[in-house]
Amino acid sequence: QVHLVESGGALVQTGDSLRLSCAVSDGTFSAYTMAWFRQAPGAKREFVAAQPWNGDKANYADSVKGRFTISRDNNKNTVYLQMNSLNSEDTAVYFCAARRTYRGPYDNAQDYEYWGQGTQVTVAS
Repeated sequence: QVHLVESGGALVQTGDSLRLSCAVSDGTFSAYTMAWFRQAPGAKREFVAAQPWNGDKANYADSVKGRFTISRDNNKNTVYLQMNSLNSEDTAVYFCAARRTYRGPYDNAQDYEYWGQGTQVTVAS
């Protein structure tokens, strides 16, 4: 069983930056496409960003392009989400997800095999 554990969520102010981390227990981390999704209260879970395992370029939701950056450290089995210029619309629980396939599309939550428990990000205006 693969375990994903997110961390880094916090209460921040509009315009602040925050970095989320997701540690993966599986030693074959480098073979997983990693992604971040988020879910606001009363809303559907939505795609944020994905980093394919084969080195293809990262993929982002339009709402976060230019502000968020996904990256991975295969030596640490960890994927990160650097979030800049945060605003109230970014308030949500952020989930880390993993799947073995590298081809897109990347925005369908049902295509991901493993999920973390989520970490809360709250942006105060």
